[in-house]
Amino acid sequence: MQNSTESFPFESMDRIRPVPQQRISEKVDALMAKRDYPGVERALLYWLAEAQAGNDRRGELMIRNELVGHYRKTGEKEKAHQSADEALRLLRETGYEGSLTAATTRVNIGTALNSFGENEEALKLFEEARKIMETSPACSPSLLGGLYNNMGLVLSALNRPDEALQLYKKAMEQMAITPNGELEQAVTCLNMANAVELRDGMEKGEPEINKLLDQAEALLAAPGLPRDGYYAYVCEKCAPTFEYYGSFRTAQDLKEKAEQIYERA
Repeated sequence: MQNSTESFPFESMDRIRPVPQQRISEKVDALMAKRDYPGVERALLYWLAEAQAGNDRRGELMIRNELVGHYRKTGEKEKAHQSADEALRLLRETGYEGSLTAATTRVNIGTALNSFGENEEALKLFEEARKIMETSPACSPSLLGGLYNNMGLVLSALNRPDEALQLYKKAMEQMAITPNGELEQAVTCLNMANAVELRDGMEKGEPEINKLLDQAEALLAAPGLPRDGYYAYVCEKCAPTFEYYGSFRTAQDLKEKAEQIYERA
């Protein structure tokens, strides 16, 4: 089995002009911190053309993954599908199937499909990814935690809350041993609250839901977390769930924190 640090089979480096993947990621993060979504797309499409011109399939795969995530956030279903299809094609054509990169690509695409309501197809991708990730010594706790959390979302959407809650608990365990994992744990707590409501109903589930809301709020306030663009994104992502359960003050506080970070970016 290959891992994500290996080269694509049969590649000859003298025919490849690699794109600067680290610099691309940093540029995308900087644009995201400013909520400059058009700028993100322009940058990624520019480097996609460079990767294709330079025969850099590893770079193209990385950019395709970034585009899937970007189009998920902007709600552009057709463009997300196009980039997802291209990413899967690259995995097949390069012999990279079975690698950790193949697994993370499937998680990325599955997360996008979930956001567009295509949950049966998303679950298939997550199950394929899980087979690889749970047996790969190179798979980090943060990757596993992300898989379990996003797979739980799909199971909840398919009205399978008990299975979702089992995976959310696994996600919490993995993020507990991940640096700055409190942010992902907070998101998972809110996902768990939704699954409890789905399983028990609002009235019966209220005590457990309130406990999970309190836990999520405490995790978001952890003093060691970097107050950066990603922190702002998570605050924005969590605020509607607090609002839904009547925690209006917490929701407003999270929105204000996010706005302050964006203004400084």
